[in-house]
Amino acid sequence: MDGETQLKPFRDPRYAPRRLEVERRPGGEAILSNPTPFQTDFQTMTAALERWAREAPARPWLAERSGAGWRQMAYGEGAARVAAIAGGLAGLGLKRGDILLILARNGVDHALLAYAAMSQGIAIAPVSPQYGLPGANLARLAGAVETLRPAAVFTEDAVLFGEALAADFLAGLPVVAAANARPGDIPLADLLKAAPLAASARSDDTAKLLLTSGSTGRPKAVIGRHRNIALNAAQIAACFDDPDPPVVVNAAPWSHSLGANAILHMVTHRGGSLYIDAGQPVAGRFDETLRNLREIAPTYHNMVPAGWALLASELERDAALARTFFSRVRVLQYGGAALAQSVADRIQAVALATCGEQISFASGYGATETGPTASNVHWTNGRMGMIGLPVPGTAVRLVPTGDKLEFRVRGPQVSSGYLNEPELSAQAFDDEGFYRLGDAARFVDPDDPQQGLVFDGRLVENFKLASGTFVSAGSLRVAAVSAMGAAAVDAVVCGEGRAGVGLLVFANPGMAHEAARGAIRAGLERFNGQAAGSGGRVLRALVLADAPHAASGEITDKGYINQALARSRRAGDVERLFADPPDGEVLSFA
Repeated sequence: MDGETQLKPFRDPRYAPRRLEVERRPGGEAILSNPTPFQTDFQTMTAALERWAREAPARPWLAERSGAGWRQMAYGEGAARVAAIAGGLAGLGLKRGDILLILARNGVDHALLAYAAMSQGIAIAPVSPQYGLPGANLARLAGAVETLRPAAVFTEDAVLFGEALAADFLAGLPVVAAANARPGDIPLADLLKAAPLAASARSDDTAKLLLTSGSTGRPKAVIGRHRNIALNAAQIAACFDDPDPPVVVNAAPWSHSLGANAILHMVTHRGGSLYIDAGQPVAGRFDETLRNLREIAPTYHNMVPAGWALLASELERDAALARTFFSRVRVLQYGGAALAQSVADRIQAVALATCGEQISFASGYGATETGPTASNVHWTNGRMGMIGLPVPGTAVRLVPTGDKLEFRVRGPQVSSGYLNEPELSAQAFDDEGFYRLGDAARFVDPDDPQQGLVFDGRLVENFKLASGTFVSAGSLRVAAVSAMGAAAVDAVVCGEGRAGVGLLVFANPGMAHEAARGAIRAGLERFNGQAAGSGGRVLRALVLADAPHAASGEITDKGYINQALARSRRAGDVERLFADPPDGEVLSFA
């Protein structure tokens, strides 16, 4: 960010004061903790819903597209429907300790069914819709079912997910369908006719079982108890001094903890309104997000970096969209991967031109096992790559590992482990009960820890070149994408065992290929001119003609690139990168 921009005023993000306690230990180890108190009134997933149903029954809770308008569900009506569906589930014989598989995209009915099940101590297990949509590889869904062993299934549409529902591994399970129920299925409308059932879940009951991504091994089912998720929402709320309920437009999938807990349940905890976005941050699917943002002005907006890159271009082009978007938004947040500084700077430039203020950028950090939020940026900020400081009630242990600081976390939001995996659960924690995420962090300023932490790469994703030079893949990717500016949406870092680093670059779909290729070359030349050593420079780059392939999992349904899968799926392109001599499409740098 340039010096002149740094001097421009920020809109008040309404954060609570930043608090940090630091314990220095021998050998460079440190414990960071946040002593800020947080609310503990809500210990179950439905406690907040019940409160807002009493205090603000007409306030919108959830909304989803219905034709040209919105189907809205207010808190009062939502709580009543949750109680009725709970009675219907009991009538089907489901009980505390059972597991309900959810095969559905984000939607109002999905949320109602999920909160109804959780209200009775029935654990929900929402799996990625990609597992069961037409043409999906059903082996992933079969593996999930083998791990979870559900007692029943909920689907938004029994025809849309019909191929998956007909699979042998789901045979005999009751199926509740919100739409297009097949013979033998139970229509959701029938459950709504049941006598309402009051919530009976306890704080120690399992609320959710969320599958890990499997990026570091086979997927595991993370146990999320009611208190873990409810208290993490309270911890996030305590980062703010903001009495107003948030208004959020969001597409993050509820099969992952970011969308399900840090968005859906955070909004519910604070009595806010969530407008469910069916768009995706890829070419051809982002128009739906833009349509929604032209109509709904959020007070808080969270997207993955690919989405912010696309939105930056649209805000620069469409002044009316910019006026609506910046009319009341107080915090911009990214997750899943680091956001390029150049993208953030472009957004701030439009904000300054539109409303005369910058908008604070936040980011959080954690994992499915940590609620998800272990740390976040909760102060006015314009610097990208930050993972902030511990959220209230959380302690972070930084342990020297080689030349890195391994990030470990302990707090009430941390899961007890994995379903039916006692050995893996035990191995996930260190000798002081801190969960080990496998990532590294570093201080912005080691002499002033309150300036926060920066993500320093996954310890398992970094690699060495043929020369033995170490490559920090995560930080290199962020810096290179930032240097390429608007021309690049994302990149895959390659080069393990090779002579140098190569990038597979996903270009901005709004730019002509040759124009993007020229801008990418210029950006990488600037990047290399500032890089130190062969492990920090780019030797080759190939600008890809297509977008990330969501159906294969190359782009996850959270919207970030699965680096390992992309390298495997595009093995031919990787070979082109390092062929000697390279073909004419490969950009080479001395």
